Amino acid sequence: MLAGFWRRAPIPALIILAALLPARPAPAQDAAAMRFGAQGFTLENGMQVVVIPNHRVPAVTQMVWYKVGAADEPRGKSGIAHFLEHLMFKGTKAVGPGMFSQIVAKNGGRDNAFTSEDYTVFHQTVAADRLELVMKLEADRMNGLVLEDAVVLPERQVILEERRSRIDNSPAALLNEQVRTAIYLHHPYRNPTIGWESEMAQLSTADALAFYRTWYHPNNAVLVVSGDVTVDEVRRLAEKYYGPIPAQPVPPRLRVKEPPRVAAARLEFRSPEVAQANWTRSYLAPSYTGGETKYAYPLQVLAEIVGGGATSRLYRALVVEQKLALAAGAFYDPGPLDLSTFGFYATPRAGVEMAQLEAAIAAQIKTLLEKGVTPEEVARATARMQAEEVYSRDSLAGPARIFGAALAVGRTIDDVEAWPARIGKVTAEEVNAAARYVIKDADAVTGVLLPANPAAMAEAPAPARHPAGQVPAGSAIQ
Repeated sequence: MLAGFWRRAPIPALIILAALLPARPAPAQDAAAMRFGAQGFTLENGMQVVVIPNHRVPAVTQMVWYKVGAADEPRGKSGIAHFLEHLMFKGTKAVGPGMFSQIVAKNGGRDNAFTSEDYTVFHQTVAADRLELVMKLEADRMNGLVLEDAVVLPERQVILEERRSRIDNSPAALLNEQVRTAIYLHHPYRNPTIGWESEMAQLSTADALAFYRTWYHPNNAVLVVSGDVTVDEVRRLAEKYYGPIPAQPVPPRLRVKEPPRVAAARLEFRSPEVAQANWTRSYLAPSYTGGETKYAYPLQVLAEIVGGGATSRLYRALVVEQKLALAAGAFYDPGPLDLSTFGFYATPRAGVEMAQLEAAIAAQIKTLLEKGVTPEEVARATARMQAEEVYSRDSLAGPARIFGAALAVGRTIDDVEAWPARIGKVTAEEVNAAARYVIKDADAVTGVLLPANPAAMAEAPAPARHPAGQVPAGSAIQ
């Protein structure tokens, strides 16, 4: 299933009040209270382990993150990472096809998996006393997967049908696919995680086994356990079940660099299936680990100020004041291993010409670049972001996803724990420098989704905060 950004919880009035107050250095005890309390260690075979204690309920989430995704696929084999994710449920000598999920369900748990450009993840949430069971199951398929044509070829039809239903039948998804090929001229992020249909149709059992034997090893994985556990308990179980699996040589992740962009790109897609027009403009941007990484934190603050909700600049200007749009905002994901994207989106009101909306957005971008953001805007944004961060600790899976995604691309526990402090130190000067570094006309890729008959476009409810058709780098499919 297509997945977008991790969505934030609604903000209660108390948090809104906190967001209006000037940002200031947090006292030591406040900073400590904002931490997850995560602890980590490494098994002798090289497997990284992170434990996030949360004793609110007697349950745990186990996640195993393999440091391989769609961007690591061999040329001509797009979709193999996601295909193998499906095939990991097809059984081992000890656990027959389809039995993995049945065993988890019979024990009152739930499980799933997802693939992104940079990692592949398998996860279960169970009662705390069933942690040993799911560790045993997950360790078994780390090096015991059994694949034959009899199970592989029917599953290939499943992923082809998934592509048809999720991508080919969705004008927004098709446009996004094309937009990404224009954003990334050379980097494998330009390829869809689910794969190109012509290549998916040729994937074989041998391809799946080769990918599995190359990447699925304990020294290329991160185990994250979140919930009602202790570090000592997780260490004992991890050493018992994952520890005996031998490390294997893992190839380097060969990622090509993007060439300089010399021309902007514009893609328009009209379809009779489109009821609501949509507009996006994207730019290549640094991430935590790719490009000019010093801009990653300022870009997060910029996205919050310009397009982070109903009080953001774009929303106020286009939706509230000028009444040109149903929704408007900005998007940015700092998490990819390599370069990410920063951009803007808007959905026009019925009767508003796309050119009129686009001109209004251009005026807002021009003002941003010429006048910049103010220290007061940065203070409110960072306080709001820090307050919202508290909610990320409320679930079991949320913290596990945050830490797993970070460690899978080479970041550390300390990087995650330090996020509130680092975001709080961002200055207006840094935000303005980041905006001018990323937002350049020559680098822009514009995507326009239109109904085949513009007169047929009806007033529709405003879309979610992040635009249809704009799937960020690091997004995932299940």
